[in-house]
Amino acid sequence: MDTERQPSPRRTVAILSRGDAATRRDATPKNGRFVDVFEALAAVGVDGRPAIYDESFADAAREQLLAVDGVLVWVNPIQDGRNRAGLDTLLRDVAAQGVWVSAHPEVILKMGTKEVLYRTRSMGWGSETALYRTAEAMRAELPTRLAAGPRVIKRNRGNGGQGVWKVEKLPTSSMIKVLDATKDAPEEVTLDDILRRCAEYFENGSVIDQAFQSRLSEGVVRCYMAGDRCAGFGYHKVKALVDSPARSEAGPRLYTSNADPRFQRLRRLMEDEWTPQLTSLLDIARGDLPAIWDADFMLGPVKADGSDSYVLGEINVSSVHPYPNEAPAEIARRVADRLQLKL
Repeated sequence: MDTERQPSPRRTVAILSRGDAATRRDATPKNGRFVDVFEALAAVGVDGRPAIYDESFADAAREQLLAVDGVLVWVNPIQDGRNRAGLDTLLRDVAAQGVWVSAHPEVILKMGTKEVLYRTRSMGWGSETALYRTAEAMRAELPTRLAAGPRVIKRNRGNGGQGVWKVEKLPTSSMIKVLDATKDAPEEVTLDDILRRCAEYFENGSVIDQAFQSRLSEGVVRCYMAGDRCAGFGYHKVKALVDSPARSEAGPRLYTSNADPRFQRLRRLMEDEWTPQLTSLLDIARGDLPAIWDADFMLGPVKADGSDSYVLGEINVSSVHPYPNEAPAEIARRVADRLQLKL
């Protein structure tokens, strides 16, 4: 009787991104944006396979995903006029058939939309935040909040600053000053104008209203997470929603490792306090945290001991790229750990 143990088969993971038929045809682990992730997966014994998605060949993509153990998804919620509705249905289907999906659409709905700012407003990273589910509620409540200071209006799902506005009541006029996060110059408009611009946001979602943080011009810290562990940081002076002359100081995001001494307090908060609180509050299993996600923090009021406080501005889950050089190795470790649960 042959009792020799057979080697365990290597686990396989698809890396899914959006593209056309030519991109799908030419994709290999050696080209594209995710070469570093493919290499990191190979180093932990996981075979990575490129997978390209478009609505025109969704069935072929589905069959490809059903042939692997897991899939890492890098697709924006809104891109070139298209959304993720069809893709999310596909991902739910393959997940129901046993494929591990990161990030699963249900996890994205819990933590990867702007509504997370409202649901976690009581946490240490929270700020004074409101949620409008209808235009009528926004019309009724926004003026009172504007009377107390500038606000930031955000559509529930979006990326690249789309659907993000700084709104401010003018002291000597009934008009409202509005600055689109994707534009350079503010406008003066009426409340009705704002409501008309936000009308489409209520068709499939909600609107978040967050107090504007006066220290935004000092920069934003992005904490990259692989599961529940920090995978590095990014820091940059921002241009969006910042008035001149601070706009001229804006620059590219500078990436650094999770060992950067400037951000060790934030790392401890994220790993030891805030991520466990987040998963508990939103009912997300630790193993279902995305293999890569990030949280953007503005500087809040200085604390009594002289240290900075941090205010969450958004969580990105759907398509986190680029990222620090150390992140692929952290992603690969989380993937290997998660796939081990399937054995």
